[in-house]
Amino acid sequence: MTQVTIKNNAAIARMRDSGALLAQVFKALDEQVKPGVTTLQLDQFVEHYIVDVLGATPASKGQYGYPYAINTSVNEVVCHGMPNARCVIADEDILNIDITLKHQGYIADSSKMYVMPKASKTARALVDDTITALWRGIAQIKPGATLGDIGQAIGDYARLKGLSVVREYCGHGIGTQMHEAPEVLHFGRAGTGLTLLPGMTFTIEPMLNRGSHRVKTLNDGWTVVTRDRTLSAQAEHTILVTPSGFEVLTLREEEKAAGFTACGLPAKCNAQAL
Repeated sequence: MTQVTIKNNAAIARMRDSGALLAQVFKALDEQVKPGVTTLQLDQFVEHYIVDVLGATPASKGQYGYPYAINTSVNEVVCHGMPNARCVIADEDILNIDITLKHQGYIADSSKMYVMPKASKTARALVDDTITALWRGIAQIKPGATLGDIGQAIGDYARLKGLSVVREYCGHGIGTQMHEAPEVLHFGRAGTGLTLLPGMTFTIEPMLNRGSHRVKTLNDGWTVVTRDRTLSAQAEHTILVTPSGFEVLTLREEEKAAGFTACGLPAKCNAQAL
């Protein structure tokens, strides 16, 4: 297994900066995501904002040959959806937008679900449950915990809600490279896997499906969909393991307003009550 990079204080400071910039991107993007807009328009907006407003780099563009600044995954698309001028957001859609940003040599990675005004109750519940599953996983993070603790917390919650966990895609270490060690699975057994240490940085990004966990990649070589074409949702943050627990480096304004902090959950929303 490739060795996990432990970030020093200088690297952590730069990752905090990148994470804060990425949160700004989502704040600006919130006003753009609405029915009638194409996913290509959203990509163009994000690239302009990252480059021309923030002076940063869209890290996804050119990575492994990917041609866009964002992933736009609508409804049954699990991940890696490609922006398209013909893909117009509809009133009933749910949409995941996944963005990576590089600044001063360090990368932050996060995704957010957007729910259109006429989305079904089933779709809304899937989105809410996926976000909760993410925070269930985050709540496990502290020195001495294991990656298996994260995976079991997410998997147990998904099963409780009657959802399936996509197994082919996982979270990952992140820093100067978008994908570093370790791989962070969204299922597993508590007490197993890599032991967490202060200075580790990685993403957690569960993808939960209403139906089967099975997926397939479309002919474009990127877009991953559910095999049974049921709805899928994803939520993602970049996390730092701290000496006392965790820090969410990509925390957004609306999450702060809901009572989340970079280093903890709301008192009324602890790991057991989520």
